[in-house]
Amino acid sequence: MYKIKIDKLVFGGQGLGKIIDEGPQKGQIVFVWNALPGEVVEADVIKKKKTYIEAVARKILTVSSDRIEAQEEHFHSCSPWQIITSEREREWKAEMTRETYERLADLPVAKIDLVDLGIEYGYRNKMEYSFAEEEEGGRITFGFFERGGRFALAIGDEGCVLADPAINVTAKKVLEWVREQKITKRSLKSLVVRANRVGETVAALFIKDKMEFEDLPELDEKWRGFQVYYSTHMSPSSVPTELLYGIGQDFLDETILGVKMKYGLLSFFQISPVIFEEALKDITKEIPKNADILDFYSGVGAISLPLHDQVRSAVLVDNSEEGIQYANENIMALGAKKYRAECVPAERITDLITPKKFLILDPPRVGLHSDVVRAIMTDGPETIAYLSCNIATQARDIKLLAEKYHVEKLRAYNFFPRTPHVEGLVILKRH
Repeated sequence: MYKIKIDKLVFGGQGLGKIIDEGPQKGQIVFVWNALPGEVVEADVIKKKKTYIEAVARKILTVSSDRIEAQEEHFHSCSPWQIITSEREREWKAEMTRETYERLADLPVAKIDLVDLGIEYGYRNKMEYSFAEEEEGGRITFGFFERGGRFALAIGDEGCVLADPAINVTAKKVLEWVREQKITKRSLKSLVVRANRVGETVAALFIKDKMEFEDLPELDEKWRGFQVYYSTHMSPSSVPTELLYGIGQDFLDETILGVKMKYGLLSFFQISPVIFEEALKDITKEIPKNADILDFYSGVGAISLPLHDQVRSAVLVDNSEEGIQYANENIMALGAKKYRAECVPAERITDLITPKKFLILDPPRVGLHSDVVRAIMTDGPETIAYLSCNIATQARDIKLLAEKYHVEKLRAYNFFPRTPHVEGLVILKRH
C-alpha cells in the first residue's frame, strides 16, 4: 500500500498523483480510483506498468471538500464519481473534455459547453448484472466486477442506483426465479434488462449450460418479455449462442422527439434518451431543408428517423442485423418511403459518401474505420455531424480529417452522470 498525493482528475476517471512515501518508488506516477484532487490517500495497487501504477484508495488521509458520501458500496464498479459533488463533476468533465480535444486533435478550445439536465441517478435504460454468492450462506445475488479484478463481487439484491427503477424491479424478479430453479453460480453468466420511459421492461438471462426448466417467471403488464440464452463458455461476454426459452416480446418501443421506434433487447439503443434528445436537437439545427442524409452506424434509426420532416432522402447503414431489422420496421411504421436501410459495415459501402450528402456519424467506441476516413477525405460532404461516446477516438478522427475539415461547433453532453464518461458532438465543415 502506498501513500499518494492526488493532483487532478484525468480522462479515465482516476485521480492522478505521485507516491510520497520515502523509498525507491517516491515520485512514481499513480492513477488512483476513489481519489479526488487535493487528497492524500493510502491505496492498494491493482496494476503495475513500467511508467505508471493503477491503484484504489482504501483510506482517505486528507479529505477534499468536494467529496460526498457515495450512494452505494459498489460505486467503484459502476459509477466511480458518486464521491464528488455534481457541480465539481461538471467542471472536471468540461476540463477533461477540453484537454482531450486539445491534446489528441490539436484543437484549441477555450471553454467546453457541457449539457447537463441535473439527472444524477435512475437514468440508465439498460443494465447488465453479473452474479455472485453472498459471503454468508452462499446465496446467489447480483455482482459487479471490481476495478482491476477478475471476479464479480456481491452487490446485493437491489441492483444499482444508476438503473431506471423499473429495471431493478424486473431484475429482482429474475433473481428470485434463479434461486427457485437452484441455478448455480457456475452456470450463470449475466442478466440484461432494458426499460423504456413508460416503465416497460424486457430481460435476457445468459447461462453457460444448456438447461431445462419446467416453469418460467410470470410476466405482468410492465414486464413484457423474458429470454433465456445459452452463451458459450468460450466467450467471457454475453453472446447469445442459442435461445433456449422465450416468453413475451424481445423488444421495446421508445419515442424520440415525437417519433415512435422499436428496438431489440440486444440491439444498440441510446442509454439515456432524455439527454440524447438534446444532442439530437443540436444535430437537427445543422441539417438544411430537403437534405439527402447518409446515417453511418445508424442502429435502429434513432438519429435520422426523427428528422424525417426536413429531409428529402436518407440511407441508414449499420452492420447489426438486428439493428437494421428494427430500422426497417421503424421506417415502415413511420411511412418514411424516402428512407432505406442497409445491413453492411460502413467501411464496405463508402461509395455512398458523396459531396452532396449530409453525413451523420455515431460510431462505436473505436471510432471511424480508416476506410471511412479515407472516403471522407476523398469525396466528403460539406457538413458532417459526428456524435461519439468516446471523445478520445473522436479527437483522433478530427485530427485525421483536419486537412479537409474544420470544427464549426463542438458540444459535450453529460450522458452518464456519476461516471467520468461524456458524449461529444462536433459539426465539421469542409474548408
